[in-house]
Amino acid sequence: MKKKFYFGTNTKMYKTIKDTRAFVSELQELTKDISRDDITLFVIPSYTTLKDANELKNEDLLMIGAQNMGWEEQGQFTGEISPLMLQEIGTDLIMVGHSERRHVLGETDEQENKKVICALNHNFTTLLCVGETEEQKEYGISEEIIRIQLKKGLYGVTKEMLDKLWIAYEPVWAIGVNGKPATKEYAEQIHIVIRETLVEFFGEEAGEQIPILYGGSVNRENAVPLSRMEHIDGLFIGRSAWQADNFNAIIRDVLGL
Repeated sequence: MKKKFYFGTNTKMYKTIKDTRAFVSELQELTKDISRDDITLFVIPSYTTLKDANELKNEDLLMIGAQNMGWEEQGQFTGEISPLMLQEIGTDLIMVGHSERRHVLGETDEQENKKVICALNHNFTTLLCVGETEEQKEYGISEEIIRIQLKKGLYGVTKEMLDKLWIAYEPVWAIGVNGKPATKEYAEQIHIVIRETLVEFFGEEAGEQIPILYGGSVNRENAVPLSRMEHIDGLFIGRSAWQADNFNAIIRDVLGL
């Protein structure tokens, strides 16, 4: 492998506490022999399972993330979870702007930006998700949409914050039960656009260091070809990673183990 590779999964609104405990325990056991000099491994489970997942994790092996976060430390935000609450239970990472938050639950680029700034200010690793819809792709405006999501989502982020920033490209049309995986060439093309935008924003040296992950119907068949693309730094895997043995198999396929 060319450099450290990132592997993660978001279990969405699946897996109970019992399921998540079993998943985290098995995943750590299956992958403990793989050097973390070569990979970063993370799991983003549901809110009710976070405390258990954090208690079970071996910090040398696994990062645990939250699927969303409020942008204030406290206040009149019924139903939201603050960064202080997530810090209290040992959470490592915050995911911001997943396509379901944007397109099902109506979050805006401005809201994602507030969350990114808040998460970085509280020293969380921050994973900003970007991606175009099928309609936007058909109009030929995918690259413009991605650049807008990045420029608005990262507004106000400083170079000093960048060691905690990750980006995930998840085309909306590639996600979910009926998703159609992007070709490795298309994913690479968009990753190049993302990298160019980050360099434009933060300068070449800083912009080149931010990991860019691909997510969207990743499975054992396409994981290796995707991982071989020059500008893909990791894989953000959905249902193909929800069984620990399958996730482990994908990781080993990519690493050639």
